[in-house]
Amino acid sequence: MVIDPDLRQDDGKFCLAELVSVSNYWHLIKIIKENYMTNKFIYLLAFCSGFCIMGIELLGGRILAPYFGSSVHIWGSIITVFMLSLSFGYLLGGKLSTRSASLKHYGFIFIIAGLTILPIVFFAQHMMEAIFVNIEDSRYGSLLASVVLFFIPTIFLGMLSPYSVRLLVTNKDHSGNVAGNLYFISTLGSALGTIITSFYLVLYFDVNAIVLTFSSMLILLGLLAFSLSHKNTSFSKATA
Repeated sequence: MVIDPDLRQDDGKFCLAELVSVSNYWHLIKIIKENYMTNKFIYLLAFCSGFCIMGIELLGGRILAPYFGSSVHIWGSIITVFMLSLSFGYLLGGKLSTRSASLKHYGFIFIIAGLTILPIVFFAQHMMEAIFVNIEDSRYGSLLASVVLFFIPTIFLGMLSPYSVRLLVTNKDHSGNVAGNLYFISTLGSALGTIITSFYLVLYFDVNAIVLTFSSMLILLGLLAFSLSHKNTSFSKATA
């Protein structure tokens, strides 16, 4: 930025107004860069959430199989629970995003989702044993087991997509394009989560180890969102 020499004062110093202008210019550039990186990070989070959702859904069949088998009605129970919980998650995430949406709250949802997955690792066997003993019909037993194990964490995972859209949209004229890009990234993550989990992870790792990895990934991403939210505070104030 070139400053007109005529704007100098008699003592040879730049006038205060011009110095403030230069400072604001570089501050604005910094804010734009930070916002650009934040948006890329949100797309990364959406990709990872899609990856985890489908990975956990596939592992659900392996988790339930020792007690209820692996017939078509077992998968029907799992898919029904995941679709239903995702629908509730989309609804709740959309409503929550209208109330002071922030990267900090977004990260908090990731952390809760990661924490609610942990009972699958530590308590799934005991829960399924109790259900198996008390419910003879494997159809209803598998349905109840799917609800107990996957309903709550999948609700929180479902909340992430509409919340991501709210964080990314700054201009209503571009909202459709932003939503399309986001769901492309999220669905791509789901596709890769499906094939990587089914083709590779289950061959080399224990199911509990994979689920624990997904949980740790979500918690770590949530903590990263928390740390990035502090840097994003200046942008939120500037656009308020």
